[in-house]
Amino acid sequence: MSPCIIPNYMRSRCCHSLKICGMTNGKITGGRSQWLQTIVQHHFPGTWKQQSRLNLMSELEISVVSVNGYPCRVWQKGTGEPIGYLAGLAGLPKWPAFAEALAVNHKVIAPSIPGFPGAEGHRELDTTLDWIVAMRELLNGANLEGPPLVGVSIGATLAAEIAAMWPHKVDKLVLVAPFGIYDELHPTASPWAQQGHEFGSLFCNNSDAYSDFIRRPNDADPVEWPIEMARAREASARLLWPMGDTRIIRRLHRIICPTLIVWGADDRVIPKSYAEKFAEAISGPTEIVEIPNAGHLVDLDQPEALAKEVLTFLG
Repeated sequence: MSPCIIPNYMRSRCCHSLKICGMTNGKITGGRSQWLQTIVQHHFPGTWKQQSRLNLMSELEISVVSVNGYPCRVWQKGTGEPIGYLAGLAGLPKWPAFAEALAVNHKVIAPSIPGFPGAEGHRELDTTLDWIVAMRELLNGANLEGPPLVGVSIGATLAAEIAAMWPHKVDKLVLVAPFGIYDELHPTASPWAQQGHEFGSLFCNNSDAYSDFIRRPNDADPVEWPIEMARAREASARLLWPMGDTRIIRRLHRIICPTLIVWGADDRVIPKSYAEKFAEAISGPTEIVEIPNAGHLVDLDQPEALAKEVLTFLG
């Protein structure tokens, strides 16, 4: 199937509201090619064209993967060896500077996690196993069986779960401040106990970086946008509530691939001591890197510094 290219000003609108022709109760009922074409043509008439005809090589490619019958958007940009990128608690409301830096030398494939901007279906996921299987389905559909995975926050948790359950399906792993472990002596902060206006200062050293990232684009529906961001918080809570403990500590020994563990020096959500706990439990070779002047969402606070560490690790 030919990729569909969505120009900058249209990106945030795609998959914003998917209760359209070809779907029943939010679920996909047609074939993959048919419903992807329906989604795009419904929102953006005239954009369903061959990449070669659009001459927009610098633009994002968009595709949609069905997970449990629900659509999950997949963004792709760049050329070279592929890298999978699973974003953090803010999801992917827009293409981030961190992914842009990676795309200079690599093909970056960034699927939207169920319930986060660009994806639905999180209410079908009640257990950790539900989430793991759904993510395996999403990564398979995004052609991310085998390439390195880079995960941030909740994305790192899910990347680690995939690498633990299917050790030979991940070539290399980058975990940026993952949830999944809980230490009573050094407890994590609960993002779900915070007010919305507190998220920026909790997640990032530079609260403006968070605010800018989640700010409603001009072309986004002003009513649906806050609902979409609230849905992301609901989705993360379904996996991590109340204290972020998925009991992954029991499975980390199954990770055999080289793993880079990254922590922001000023993470106010998960203590830096958790980096050592992950490193000690993983069977494969591990390396820990601390990024100065970065909070929990290192990819928003220090995108260039994080990209440099990731690219150096991948070689």
